Amino acid sequence: MAATDGHIELERTVSSIQIGARHRHDLGDLDTLAASIDRYGLLQPITITPDGVLVCGARRLGAIRQLGWDTVRVWVRSGISDPLAHLLAEQDDNVLHKPLTQLEQATLYREITDLLREDAERRQEATRFSSEHQPGDDGPAKFAGPSESSGERRKQAADMIPGGASYATLDKVTWLQDTANDPGQPEQVRRQAELELEQIEQGAAVHPAWQRVRDLTTTAATSRSQDAARLAEEALAKLHAEQRTAGKRRSASSRPKAPVVEDREAWPPRTFVHTWQSFTPGWWDHFDVAVLVDKLTRTEIDEFFTFVDQATAFADQIRTALASPADVGQRPRLTAI
Repeated sequence: MAATDGHIELERTVSSIQIGARHRHDLGDLDTLAASIDRYGLLQPITITPDGVLVCGARRLGAIRQLGWDTVRVWVRSGISDPLAHLLAEQDDNVLHKPLTQLEQATLYREITDLLREDAERRQEATRFSSEHQPGDDGPAKFAGPSESSGERRKQAADMIPGGASYATLDKVTWLQDTANDPGQPEQVRRQAELELEQIEQGAAVHPAWQRVRDLTTTAATSRSQDAARLAEEALAKLHAEQRTAGKRRSASSRPKAPVVEDREAWPPRTFVHTWQSFTPGWWDHFDVAVLVDKLTRTEIDEFFTFVDQATAFADQIRTALASPADVGQRPRLTAI
């Protein structure tokens, strides 16, 4: 015996497996399937409830009976609800005392489609490397074979529910249920879905209710998309502003600092030469005035103007000294440092 994902695999006597009225009666030609099982063995066990009621594998069970097997490997599927277990075992529609409501139908429909999908996926895995063996629909209780589409499984699940709606209608009800329980939906959407489900339970039509909530989710999604775009733009603008500010700070910290002259300490002439020679010749040709005006703050521009004005004033003092009427031999020799 082995347990996997809520299933227990074990041997069960074939005669102990019950087949309810919900399982199809016309199993078709079983000879090919029986021959495949006889030669290769049962690649995928049938599925039953803990009470021994067949869930999936009507054709597999029919082929095994045709072969005269006494026992067979089965998956015992735990977690099947009592309503579904009763439905699978039902032999007479008249035993149902009252029609199922739309929400009850949707609950059973969801559970049956989950079982159909599980069975199909297990059979696909079992036949992954032997697709020529036991091909086609080997017949769950009106359940899909491995190759059948999701739409076909949904239709078969709906057909199993007595007096049930179409699978398209049941899909809409389950969608409303999922929307009402989806924490990712806005509160307004979830509340509207709950209200529509209450109305459906009282007999209201499904499609108009589904359409109203569908339209509301579309509107909410559009609003969220617009809000997200706006927030993204604001975040990007903030990032660019922070990058510009950081760039300005780096630029300011990298500029040569003017020597502090408050104490009027006399510096040697060579320091004067090194100071102005530290500027790259033609440095102004490497900057775009329009870009500087756009990117620099007014304070930074004013600091530059102050620096230039003070340097210009000092240059004027040197020019005045050079042009003084003093004797040429007494003029300052700025080039002989």
